Amino acid sequence: MIHLFNGFQSPFGGSDLETLELYRLLSADAEVRLWATSSRVSGELMRHSPIRRISPLTRNVPDGGTYVFLGAHWRNKIWPYLIPRPRRVIYVFNTFHPKVIALTARMPRMLNWPEAELVLISDFQKSVLQIDGVVHPSPIEIGRFSPRLVRPDGPFTVGRLSRDAPDKHHADDAPLYEALLADGAAVRIQGGMPLKERLALHPRLELLPQGQFAAEQFLLKLDAFYYRTGSHVVETFGRVVLEAMACGLPVVCHSHGGYADHIRHGENGFLFETTQQAARILADLKADPKLRATVGREARQTVEQLFSPQALRRRLDFYLR
Repeated sequence: MIHLFNGFQSPFGGSDLETLELYRLLSADAEVRLWATSSRVSGELMRHSPIRRISPLTRNVPDGGTYVFLGAHWRNKIWPYLIPRPRRVIYVFNTFHPKVIALTARMPRMLNWPEAELVLISDFQKSVLQIDGVVHPSPIEIGRFSPRLVRPDGPFTVGRLSRDAPDKHHADDAPLYEALLADGAAVRIQGGMPLKERLALHPRLELLPQGQFAAEQFLLKLDAFYYRTGSHVVETFGRVVLEAMACGLPVVCHSHGGYADHIRHGENGFLFETTQQAARILADLKADPKLRATVGREARQTVEQLFSPQALRRRLDFYLR
């Protein structure tokens, strides 16, 4: 029995989606259960997935086996002391906060749980934190994503995808979008509600709320994917970038993030440090459809290798052993 724990607070959260995909993959080989550790669990997620609320009073609790915490923890909870001891405890750690590791990985003596095993989601994260652990990229069902074979007529379209959170957008991105629009490009942003007050209405600008379209539908309307977060946010992995690559899109991303582990600048995507560099890369992509196609093909091949059946098998065996 494998028990997966997550807050399940958002249908668009990276760790929420990671947990659901790991559930799908592991269920082929083991009995797996999903548990919500937050009282603010998303009703939408509860309706579409077999997520259980932990309730010692009704004996609706994990009953031993392997406990896997993804973006969640047992700290300050009563229920861990009232349930069977797990055989293994695994933490899939997806932040940059070492204090959280210290709080969750060190078990109180009274709890009597085994020593925690740590899974990180990028080499970049492992290097920044300088801690030991296996590295497993956040699993993505790449079969949902396919390259657009025929690009329709229309303006060169730059877009991005994220949650509707202000810190997901960099302060310098609004001027970049304005410059792209002035140069004849179109800009399409899902999760763009925080930008409504910063960008003037424009016929080639679309600001969409998070979740309006499934990622695989939204991405197929783009010619290039652009991504940078706020100055105080760094992505440990950035699954939306890998999803864009799975759609055969050239990605143009800030160099500081876990996704950069998988981007070879100029071959399967582009990395930039400054807004000026990003603008030059996007201008080159706008002017050169052949470059877009070549880089997009390499991007798709990269994702196919990263999530090949053999690579997934090795990662799943870690949980099943």
